Amino acid sequence: MKPDPCALLPERFEAWFASRGWSARAHQLALLALARAGRSALLVAPTGAGKTLAGFLPSMVELADGVRGEPRMHTLYISPLKALAVDVARNLETPSREMGLPFAIETRTGDTPSHKRARQMERPPDILLTTPEQLALMLAHRDARELFSGLRRVVLDELHALVASKRGDLLSLGLARLFSLAPDLAAFGLSATVREPQALARYLTPDPARPPEIVTVTGGARPDIRMLETDRALPQVGHTAAVSMPAIYDLIRAHRTTLVFVNTRMQAEFVFQALWNLNDDALPIALHHGSLDVEQRRKVEAAMTAGKLRAVVCTATLDLGVDWGDVDLVVNVGAPKGASRIMQRIGRANHTLDEPSKAYLVPANRFEILECRAALDAVEEAAQDTPDLNPGALDVLAQHVLGMACAEPFAADALYEETLRAAPYAALDRETFDEVIRFVATGGYALTAYERFARIVQGADGLWRVRDRHVAQQYRMNVGTIVEATMVKVRLGRIGRAGSPMGRGGRVLGEVEEYFAETLTPGDTFLFAGEVLTFHGLTEDAALVSRASAGTDPKIPSYAGGKFPLSTFLAERVRGYLAEPESWARLPAQLVELLESQRRRSLLPGRENLLVETFMRGGRSYLVAYPFEGRLAHQTLGMLLTRRLERARMKPLGFVANDYGLAVWGLRDLGLAAAGDPGLIDALFAQDMLGDDLEAWLEESNLMKRTFRYCAVIAGLIERRFPGQKKTQRQVTVSTDLVYDVLRRHDPGHILLRAARADAATGLLDIRRLAKMLSRVEGRIVHKALDRVSPLAVSIMLEIGRERIYGEGADDMLAEAEAMLMREAQGEDLV
Repeated sequence: MKPDPCALLPERFEAWFASRGWSARAHQLALLALARAGRSALLVAPTGAGKTLAGFLPSMVELADGVRGEPRMHTLYISPLKALAVDVARNLETPSREMGLPFAIETRTGDTPSHKRARQMERPPDILLTTPEQLALMLAHRDARELFSGLRRVVLDELHALVASKRGDLLSLGLARLFSLAPDLAAFGLSATVREPQALARYLTPDPARPPEIVTVTGGARPDIRMLETDRALPQVGHTAAVSMPAIYDLIRAHRTTLVFVNTRMQAEFVFQALWNLNDDALPIALHHGSLDVEQRRKVEAAMTAGKLRAVVCTATLDLGVDWGDVDLVVNVGAPKGASRIMQRIGRANHTLDEPSKAYLVPANRFEILECRAALDAVEEAAQDTPDLNPGALDVLAQHVLGMACAEPFAADALYEETLRAAPYAALDRETFDEVIRFVATGGYALTAYERFARIVQGADGLWRVRDRHVAQQYRMNVGTIVEATMVKVRLGRIGRAGSPMGRGGRVLGEVEEYFAETLTPGDTFLFAGEVLTFHGLTEDAALVSRASAGTDPKIPSYAGGKFPLSTFLAERVRGYLAEPESWARLPAQLVELLESQRRRSLLPGRENLLVETFMRGGRSYLVAYPFEGRLAHQTLGMLLTRRLERARMKPLGFVANDYGLAVWGLRDLGLAAAGDPGLIDALFAQDMLGDDLEAWLEESNLMKRTFRYCAVIAGLIERRFPGQKKTQRQVTVSTDLVYDVLRRHDPGHILLRAARADAATGLLDIRRLAKMLSRVEGRIVHKALDRVSPLAVSIMLEIGRERIYGEGADDMLAEAEAMLMREAQGEDLV
């Protein structure tokens, strides 16, 4: 869309742009024109194109020209990350201050003090920057209708990162509510380049007949991205990238400011400590992840903004949108797992449209070289692998229904019509919606007799209301869709002789999972917040620690969240590399050597087939398969294969899986059995395993119970937090497991069991992806019987018996085991 002439910037805005040597870009003027026409829009643009300014420019212009009366919220900005909301607020304050614009900008996140959040409900700022969870809380407030009735615009930043998750479902329901409360509301969505912008645009507005305008920005400098090569051989397993730390440190020394991205908080702690041990130059290097105390995170962000840091080791907390102009290099440690994700991270360097972003991918093992190579090709082609949008989750809808009852009484008919205007719920049938209402009102058929599950009641006027203030308070304390393990604070302090803390303790460093803290004994050392800490004991809500000198093999907090699966898009490209030796010229010599060895000793996995190897080792029979469909799908496949092998009397003993394949082992020789029954291997991988075998497994699976547990917590059936206390992980587990067993026996069609099964298809079990794989390889399974382990199988065999620890000791043990297995795979004498 070309900017309308009437959308030209007011004089003082033009002067501000000119004072910085800038001029407004075409897409920024286009959104200004659309705003004046009262239209909603989706802006799709690469990193550094000025998306955020484009989204706010119409609001700033309108507020600059308007007359202020009673405090009214004009613009609501929603970010997927707290750090991004804080960063955007800081960036907006500069033009506001320099142009003397008469409006207030504030943030509201989980870190905002409660007294400030209360004041914002009474006297809201003109522009409020917040998160999906805080929006849900505000909409559930009794004053929500008055607060949002005058809202003119909602800006959804990094929309592509929100919509394909339960947070996106919650946000879509919140948007539908906002459009009901504010008739003149328009929505601006800001997104990186995506595969299907039309589907993303539908998310923005409640009326499919008036879709948002899509404004697309093309061009920009091509990123300068390469793989970090090292003279040292990479291991076949592991995620520490320990051998590459000296090279990463050299890159930090050679650049102004470097962001070092990792995929998990555990990796972040290890990488930070490894770099700090190499830091003979005393460079200012910081650590940033979601479990650190908010004060420490804010200090790091402020230091980055001031240009005081040379590097920050970080997780996805800084993935999106954060604009630090001094960053001139991004290093991604470990395989990126997705092309779109790495493009997002790369964009943090040289955060402008006309300058190339510079980045290095650092594979942690030899298989990750293939992933990195596939990601580099995808970046070169500007290919995208953004996930498909899923139907709205029913547990999220249940949470929303309770929130609406907390705000004000509602009629089921009206709320159903409003729900249909949320894009993920557009196809929701009335019967299912009524089941959700009944669930929130009674807990469902099997739980009706228990008053604690009755959270809303219907009055004589037909309207639904929250049962009492206690239920409303519980809702506010448990809102949100991110379910993590119970956390305990890490606090500086010591335990006294009587077993109680000496004094009140020192400052809080952050939080670790409760189950991790329970594995520690006094005197244990572990890495956290970039320091080696000594554990002294647990109090009711904190692990008391003191600073220690570096110990031997300190433990590292093992966080449950943050593990990304290998995307289907990259998996297909990895299989393509394996199947096409002519493409190996682009791969490092150490990987080519491994693949050549595999080709000599066995076969190479194909693009569309499934290679299955069988061999005997140490008196055990092994089956190794290479689907390349990600750890979650492989774990489910391993579970189902062991059931089938048990039924075939092959006496399976266990299985392991990683992102690339899986190994199952047992007592009877599978290769010999397959020789006598040529259809055995095909039968093991037949698609019907997703029928009765899957159903039987789900009946008893702890993974399915865990999926149900997450749904029960999100839907509010089981609370994580109570006023003045918090449930332990054990308490939550016991509560949900009991409810799961009751529902499975007496109410198998319960709404939460349906929600859990839907989650299992794409979540912890990844059944949908497994089904596609089984369909793809039907009739294309290649079985290779071997007399020993193959070179490719070594990486999967090394998963057997691995402890979840990091450190040089663990790396050395793995290296020794790898060397032994590789000698065996090559047929060398092991005596």
